[in-house]
Amino acid sequence: MKKKILIGVGIILLIVIGVFTYMISTTKKHSPAAIAAYKQNGMDLSVNYCRPYKKGRIIFGDKSTGALQPYGEYWRIGANEATTFTTTTPVLFNGAAIAPGKYALYAVPGSSNWTIALNNENDRWGATPPDEKNDVLRTQVAPNVNADLQEQFLISFEPVNDNSVNMVLHWDNTRVTIPVAQK
Repeated sequence: MKKKILIGVGIILLIVIGVFTYMISTTKKHSPAAIAAYKQNGMDLSVNYCRPYKKGRIIFGDKSTGALQPYGEYWRIGANEATTFTTTTPVLFNGAAIAPGKYALYAVPGSSNWTIALNNENDRWGATPPDEKNDVLRTQVAPNVNADLQEQFLISFEPVNDNSVNMVLHWDNTRVTIPVAQK
């Protein structure tokens, strides 16, 4: 009897693992993984994220509009697993000091103000909000909601000068710029 139970549990476990693997591989087709990187003058930054498409949807807006990402609600900044920001040196992230490390990067978008956070829970699937107690930094930035249309979500780095770069989040007609500088 115990042997039958163990075989049944083993079969169920294999099915669960198979379904989970299939789900992950399928979602990556719709929101492919990407890396934004910047390495210059002693700064070594990277962001690992997944790039969803607009597909005719309202991306950011009030909940009443049916927006994919309603204002005032947690967004993992991308799709699938948590987006991560990594720095190998101390930096100023929108003016606040950050130690070298790997952090989950998330946002709470708003019409005129976004909260951007770095959190120590960097190895998690991104659909549920992290524990804010583990936030290393929370900062405010203003979005440009009249930017050129960006069909697929994009994170990029745009050099400002030898000691600083802007990390840019761009999707739909919204563009958010976060300054990062050497400390």
